[in-house]
Amino acid sequence: MTQQQPETLSRHAALEMVASAEKAFAYPFDVEGILDGFTDDVVIRFGDLPEISGKADAERFLRTRFARQKDYKLRKTLRALDGNIVGNYWDGTWTDTQTGKEMQCIGTEFWTVRAGRIALWEATINIWEVGAPPSIPLT
Repeated sequence: MTQQQPETLSRHAALEMVASAEKAFAYPFDVEGILDGFTDDVVIRFGDLPEISGKADAERFLRTRFARQKDYKLRKTLRALDGNIVGNYWDGTWTDTQTGKEMQCIGTEFWTVRAGRIALWEATINIWEVGAPPSIPLT
């Protein structure tokens, strides 16, 4: 049996995916639009959270996350494209709805795309309070 080769995305398609995600993740959030961009069996590896599998768990994760992020502002930048893998850098700011603190984050993510949708979302993230000292214990 021959294994099917992964699709190859054009740079234009990758740029459109990144722009679409930036818009959908910005406040007010478009959870349905985000979920439409995932395969039914999507796997999400987000920071140090336990692995998330499938759209139902993805939706729970997104709604819980967004409930904490008032006025979320996001910027994503395409950084790499290799066949069906899209890599981008992102940064965002929001007000935490539980603490009232102004927060910011930066991260990188890689999307493995299948049939035009994200099948695997792997993300690194650093989050801190605006104006607070660095929290990485290496400095």
